[in-house]
Amino acid sequence: QLQLVESGGGLVQPGGSLRLSCAASGFTLDSYAIGWFRQAPGKEREGVSCIGISGGSTNYADSVKGRFTISRDNAKNTVYLQMNSLKPEDTAVYYCAANQRCTVIRSYYDYWGQGTQVTVSS
Repeated sequence: QLQLVESGGGLVQPGGSLRLSCAASGFTLDSYAIGWFRQAPGKEREGVSCIGISGGSTNYADSVKGRFTISRDNAKNTVYLQMNSLKPEDTAVYYCAANQRCTVIRSYYDYWGQGTQVTVSS
């Protein structure tokens, strides 16, 4: 059974950093593009970033460009989202998802994790 598990969320002060991880079980991530999405209370789930199968292509939402970096380590079957200069508006549940192409369009994704909470607050 294909499973994605996010970890690394938590409470951080504005300006701080967190690194989220997306680990796979039941399949190897190196056959999939991975996307990160987030959903704040009362809002739609939105695309944050994605990385292609080889890691050579990446994409970011304008709201996180220059602050977030996505990367992958296929040997560890894990994708990371390094989040720096965090703002209160980054507060959300963050999800990773897998599909065949790097896109921040939610409907393209077939497999989803359960999410990890990120709270940015002083």
